[in-house]
Amino acid sequence: MEEENIINHPHWDVEETHADKVEEIRNAFRKVRDPEIGMDIIQLGLIRNVTITDEKAGIDMILTTPYCPYAPMLMESARKKAEAVIGLPTEIRYGREVWNQSMMEDDTSFNWGLF
Repeated sequence: MEEENIINHPHWDVEETHADKVEEIRNAFRKVRDPEIGMDIIQLGLIRNVTITDEKAGIDMILTTPYCPYAPMLMESARKKAEAVIGLPTEIRYGREVWNQSMMEDDTSFNWGLF
């Protein structure tokens, strides 16, 4: 069970370096919704890490599928939301993790049978 929580809620580096920004960043990401699934990127567990240095910010993000037709829009929208909150140039790094339903926030229920 503890292993599952680690997958569901990855530890962001920013939690250690800029704890005061975490909720604001998380709330900004909640405004980025996958138009096909209808859920935000936090609910889906797509943001795997957030880092901030003196000069820039970085977001490690995955997608529900490598062939997601909305990938460019989702990634650019996430970058802009983070940049607005953090106030630094921000880059999106495509993560190497393969998304699975266990990464979803708080056991969010979704009927995957519809697709």
